[in-house]
Order: sequence, then C-alpha cells, then structure tokens
Amino acid sequence: MTTTIHPTAVVDPAARLGAGVRIGPFCVVGPDVELGDGVVLKSHVVVEGRTRVGAGTEIYPFASIGHAPQDLKYRGEPSELVIGCNNRIREHVTMNPGTEGGGMVTRVGDNCLFMMSAHVAHDCTVGNNVILANNATLAGHVEVGDFAILGGLSAVQQFVRIGAHAMIGGMSGVDTDVIPYGLVKGERAFLAGLNLVGLQRRGFAREEIQALRAAFDRLFAGDGTLSDRVDEVAGAGGSAVVAEVLGFIRARANRPLCQPRPE
Repeated sequence: MTTTIHPTAVVDPAARLGAGVRIGPFCVVGPDVELGDGVVLKSHVVVEGRTRVGAGTEIYPFASIGHAPQDLKYRGEPSELVIGCNNRIREHVTMNPGTEGGGMVTRVGDNCLFMMSAHVAHDCTVGNNVILANNATLAGHVEVGDFAILGGLSAVQQFVRIGAHAMIGGMSGVDTDVIPYGLVKGERAFLAGLNLVGLQRRGFAREEIQALRAAFDRLFAGDGTLSDRVDEVAGAGGSAVVAEVLGFIRARANRPLCQPRPE
C-alpha cells in the first residue's frame, strides 16, 4: 500500500502517515496529525492540531478537522481530537478538539457518516455507526450513543446526551437528554415515541420491541414521579433493552429528560 501525496498538498514532515494514505490536491496536514492506514483526504481538506484519524476514514473537500475549538474559554491547551476507523466525513464538516474544562479530548467512534456541514464541537463523544445528516450540529460536551441518527438541520445543546439507537427529527432543537431508542422531533424537541423503524431495521426481536413499548408507556404515562416510575419498571423485570433505558435515566438523574408533549 503506497502512500500518495498530491504535489499541491502541504503536509508537515512531522505528520505521521500510515500505509496507503492518499492526500489529494490542496490539502493541508499539520505536524501533530496522525492518519491511519488507508485514510483518504479527497481535496481541499485541512487537518490540524493534535488529531488522530483512524484507518479507512475518508474526508471530503473543504472539511476542517482539528482546528481550535469555538469556545471562549479555550486557552491553547494541548487537547486532542480522536476519530475512529471507516468514517465518512463529507464536505464542509467541522470537528474540534477538546478543552481543559471537558476532559481535553473529543472522540468520534467507527463507521459513522457525517453529511455535509455537520459540526462536532469540543469535548463531544460520538459512538459507533452514528449518522449526522446535513447541517446537524452538536454543541460542546454532547454525548451520542451508538447507531443514533440526527436529522438535517437539527441542533443539540451543550451537555445533552443522545441515547443509543435514538432518532432525532430534522430541524429539531434538542435541549434535554433523549432516552435510548427514543424518537424526538419538534422545534423544541419532545419525545414522540420509540424509534420503531430503526429497531425493526436493525433486527431487534419482536419481544424486545414489545418490552420497550410497555416500559415506555409505564415510564411516561404512569402516576407518580419519574423516579417512582423508573423503580416500578425496574421492579417488574424485563429485557436488556429496557434495562439500558433505565440505566441511562439513572446515570444522570439530575439531568432533564426529553418528555412527551402534554396532551
């Protein structure tokens, strides 16, 4: 696997390039960058800062990866951006490294798709097989679970958690945590149900989906406080997917949770 660099690209001699890396026309790669085996920079891509890009990832024109965070508290600390393997990072995508106030690292998992103009801000953690559609944006310190999908023009407020397999509708503003397998939508997003289509497409058993639906009804339509309802659902037992939802809620009980819209 031969590494190729177009004559118009500017690659710092200190950058670490794996086998089979392809760097196209007019790309810029900084001195603290590491590109894994088979990484492709199509053209006009800028990768700067302390940035690691995993094997097989492809980055498309005019993406800006690893530049200083858009955080007024950032003071040049040596924070990092770590991107996993086999990601597709499309045109005009921006990803920033971490900050001292958020753990010093932004992490992106494997097999993700970031469509045109998506943004991953400082100190975010993005899981595996995540999709951010066109112009979807994550503010700082956001956590996104595996297989979550964020629709076009959606925006997630800082420190919000998006659970695994959740679906965020297009043009939604998300300012509260979204349970795993949840479906949310709306200008100020509300919980509209479960991501049933996603569950079916990914091969979840009918029994698991039924257990999730029953738990959802008890959690969000029952009497008492949410804490009481969580304990009630936990006490009734159930499948691993239900336990995942309960664990998500309990992990940060002080965080506001995205709820169904009042009737």
